[in-house]
Amino acid sequence: MKKIILYILVITMLALSVVGCGTDPNYYRYSFAFFDAFDTVTQLIGYTKTKDEFDDYSKYLQDRMMELHRLYDKYNNYEGINNIKTINDNAGINPVEVDKELLDLIVFSKEMNKETSGKTNIAFGAVLEIWSRYRDDGVADPDNAQLPPMELLLSANEHTNLDDVIVNEEDMTIYLNDSNMALDVGAVAKGFAVEIVTKELIQKGFTSWIMSAGGNIRSTGKPLDNERQKWGVGIQNPDKEIFGEGDLDVVFVNDASIVSSGDYQRYYFVGDVRVHHIIDPQTLMPASYYRAVNVVIEDSALADFYSTEVYILPYEQSRALVDSVDGLEAIWVFPDGSIEMSEGFKNIAKSQGATGN
Repeated sequence: MKKIILYILVITMLALSVVGCGTDPNYYRYSFAFFDAFDTVTQLIGYTKTKDEFDDYSKYLQDRMMELHRLYDKYNNYEGINNIKTINDNAGINPVEVDKELLDLIVFSKEMNKETSGKTNIAFGAVLEIWSRYRDDGVADPDNAQLPPMELLLSANEHTNLDDVIVNEEDMTIYLNDSNMALDVGAVAKGFAVEIVTKELIQKGFTSWIMSAGGNIRSTGKPLDNERQKWGVGIQNPDKEIFGEGDLDVVFVNDASIVSSGDYQRYYFVGDVRVHHIIDPQTLMPASYYRAVNVVIEDSALADFYSTEVYILPYEQSRALVDSVDGLEAIWVFPDGSIEMSEGFKNIAKSQGATGN
């Protein structure tokens, strides 16, 4: 899954004590973290009237994220579950009956691909698998790290036609009409899962919280500490290796998702060249326009999808996309260190005068 670096920066949340200074007397602040869903750490911080109430929400979050992780997993089989791996294993053989959450993910990804430039393609798995193997080898043996041969990438790219992903919504089946193709939902699955769970938690009555699923941030309501009206989220500087060491900026939001894509998490070196994991489907090489982009929009599935799309496109097209989508904002960090922000992003950025009040 796509690794992204953002972290929650709320000063009153840094302490481990249960009750924050100035907290609404009817609400208390609690925190919870777990590992394994989408192979990353998920953190939850929220305000409830009792710890039992918070624990119920936390358990629901963990259980649902693990269920969705198994559905969207392309590496492992699970008893009684048809998932991404099941679909890939049956490429060119049989349609696979799937649960609604998986079918909805595939439909969403296909629709978004058509509505945008087509750069973010869940049928790009054959190419990404090659890059993954070369990256793993390069990390294990840096002295002999190599780029994949272009002829190998071009051959795999012949099997990435999204139209060959056949969805039958009536029968609830997915069929890959090419035995050599494979789905890779890493650009969208985690955000899609976060949004599913967010809506379910809101329906259950959890109205003041913020979570980070490996860097996919989703906030709901406002912090009930009688001090702030908005959550503060620190955005990682791509030049800093340690979280929180020299933030790029801080944004203040309610009911928003923040997702980053960059060259500074999953990468290896070929000589002195950093080779990262976000591949441009046109060149079949790592996109090179930016060090990082961060997008903000309410829906976490959209944020995950757009973060990849905005990163792969050259700036004029990338900016035009952001400006054309209602509620979507972004910040771009270029290789020379220069920064551009959308107008709406300036309104929520600490560097431009925004605050949490």
